[in-house]
Amino acid sequence: MGRTDKPQAKKRGIRRLFTWKKLLGTFFTVCLLAVGGLCAVYFMVPVPTANAEATMQSNIYKYSNGKILARTGEINREIVGLDKIPLPVQQAFVAAENKTFYTDHGVDIKGTTRAAWNTLTGKAKQGGSTITQQYVKNYFLSQDQTATRKLKEMVIAVKVDQEMSKPEILAGYINTSYYGRSAYGIQAAARSYYGTDASRLTTAQGAYLASLLQAPNQYDWTSASATGRGLVEERWNYVLDNMVEMGWLPAAERAGLKFPAPKAPKPLPGMEGQTGYIVEAANQELMRQGVSEEDIKAGGWTITLNIDEQKQKDLVAAVDEQMEEKLDRKGDKKDATVQAGATSVDPKTGGVVAMYGGVGATEHWMSNATRRDYQPASTFKPIVLASAVDNMAMTQDGREIGLDTVYDGTSKRPVVGSEIPFAPENEDDRSYGPVTVQRATNSSINSVYAQMIVDVGPAKAKKTALALGMKDGQDFGATPAMSLGTMGASTLDMAGAYATLDNHGKKVTPTLVKAAEHRDRQVDTVRQSGEQAVSRKAADTVTQAMRGVVQDGSGFRAAGDYQAAGKTGTSENNRSAWFVGYTPELVTAVALFGEDTSGKIAEQVTLTDTVDPGRRANGGGVPAKIWGAYTERALDGGSDAEFDLETEGGSGGGGGAEPTGTRSPTASEEPSEEPTREPTTPPATTTAPPTTPPTTATTPPPPTETATTPPPVTEEPTQEPTTTATVQPPDTEVPDPENTGGSQNGLPATRGTQQPR
Repeated sequence: MGRTDKPQAKKRGIRRLFTWKKLLGTFFTVCLLAVGGLCAVYFMVPVPTANAEATMQSNIYKYSNGKILARTGEINREIVGLDKIPLPVQQAFVAAENKTFYTDHGVDIKGTTRAAWNTLTGKAKQGGSTITQQYVKNYFLSQDQTATRKLKEMVIAVKVDQEMSKPEILAGYINTSYYGRSAYGIQAAARSYYGTDASRLTTAQGAYLASLLQAPNQYDWTSASATGRGLVEERWNYVLDNMVEMGWLPAAERAGLKFPAPKAPKPLPGMEGQTGYIVEAANQELMRQGVSEEDIKAGGWTITLNIDEQKQKDLVAAVDEQMEEKLDRKGDKKDATVQAGATSVDPKTGGVVAMYGGVGATEHWMSNATRRDYQPASTFKPIVLASAVDNMAMTQDGREIGLDTVYDGTSKRPVVGSEIPFAPENEDDRSYGPVTVQRATNSSINSVYAQMIVDVGPAKAKKTALALGMKDGQDFGATPAMSLGTMGASTLDMAGAYATLDNHGKKVTPTLVKAAEHRDRQVDTVRQSGEQAVSRKAADTVTQAMRGVVQDGSGFRAAGDYQAAGKTGTSENNRSAWFVGYTPELVTAVALFGEDTSGKIAEQVTLTDTVDPGRRANGGGVPAKIWGAYTERALDGGSDAEFDLETEGGSGGGGGAEPTGTRSPTASEEPSEEPTREPTTPPATTTAPPTTPPTTATTPPPPTETATTPPPVTEEPTQEPTTTATVQPPDTEVPDPENTGGSQNGLPATRGTQQPR
């Protein structure tokens, strides 16, 4: 019986402690305390005056030497009354953000509780769920996502809902919200996105502007990624469907609405020349570091850049001298399509010391320095070589790949060992026979690098590219065609990748912002990791190979009183031309892009008959000249610094057989880089590269000084010809060895023009 009595006694004790009356009393006590607490908070929290954002400060951008580059931050806002905003546009904002706006009391308890809980638990940060709460946040409070601010927002929203009418709240919300493009308020947004007043906005346009508020930067149609465009179009449809559901838009009218793509943005005053490009690139870098776009636009920042004032002037002067002064942009439609971009980086610190975004931010807003919608072409080939050495890759017959490895340079030679057929054509369909990797790099022989990337493995080559700092984006497929640079890349990307090679394989991340300080906080800027992206042997081998390009190959115009390594590149249909190179002290990527902006949508076009009248543009031409002119200035005329290389084999010279089956260029001809298309149907048979290096025909016979007709020479002379032998007329078209891109994924190159992304 004792065993039975004890548990029963225990139960009775627990019941005495937790009776339903006590539990109910505790519940009501907690509720009363909560209500009392809320009442206390309600009376203790006043409706404040307008926050600091309502009287924004300027941001100050400085050169690395402390001199001010720009001041920004003047409010681009014009308050308009609700009577100036069409009713359907007003309703679009309500449909987008808060369908119960006209009936709620300023807060959505369920939504706000969920948002507060997610914030406290770290799941996600969410803003106010009602229009009244968002208006309170915009006008009275900060953008911080904290529990304290959230509670204040709720209390003030209730009070504001009692003190202001719904039209007043809606007008305040629409006029204080940030829409991107430095536009605060619907009037500024209407002008920025559609070039019209808010009073003339259509229902479709109003629905787009209402959709923007969720993510202004991501949803700007003209600069959004494919994903961003898909998301904003989805939200636009969501807004219109809600309007139909609420009875504000007839279903028949909604069915006839088409997405209203906005016009391209125009910069604010004071952003002329290169300033606008640099400021925007700095802002984008800060956002990648966690600073919100709204926070930057709110002002109060002092941002010191790595931009060297003198080098920036040197870069602009080099572009003007080598290109702009020779173009007739206003009188020649072809000249007007030429766009130049460049980025220069210190390989020791990663600092972006100079940047050229285009003719001027007020004339061409999209920065040619940071855009990624053009192919880097054959400037990607050194990355394939770096991957080969870093992975100790072997040829199909088991030879380790290095500068002295011999490949078959036959044009249209089908690659061996790939499931994806690929047989790229060399420049002018020239076949070179057995050539060393060094010679193949100097002359940019497509067939050699197509086989090399198969030997390495396209997936491994892509992994190396990403490790060096290139970005994984559209068209970056791990296929043999990748060897010809068929992905998109910016001059900033390529400068970073080459800076890592210059730095003996230690990762260099280009950084524009040196320091960013606000009155109450400081942002941690990008720090160099110091990790080894590729082995020193791989990086130094590539440097040695590219020294040959400058000394004896297609990049000879970049040579000067300094040691230099570099690579030329020309993309499909001559739409872009590149020279990316470096000295021990400076890395610079220069590119030309063909872009026709005369229509509604910018279109990629050929550079042929532009910078070189009657001829193709190529990386060894104007880009190499700009690079050389800038580097000479930036290094004060020259430098004694030398590459400290740990390499095996390779001399930087020619090293290879003459092209076979076609005429060799005469001594008067310039190096060339014409991109060539792949065959539409690759040959079915394959031929493996030679199993042993040839013992003859690896170098061309030396020319005789008494010849009356120029002897055959390698495709790329080491310097401008000075021979007195018979020469070709000066306007002979310059072929050029860079391809690229032909196609992607091993398919024929049949793409049409592309739109900037």
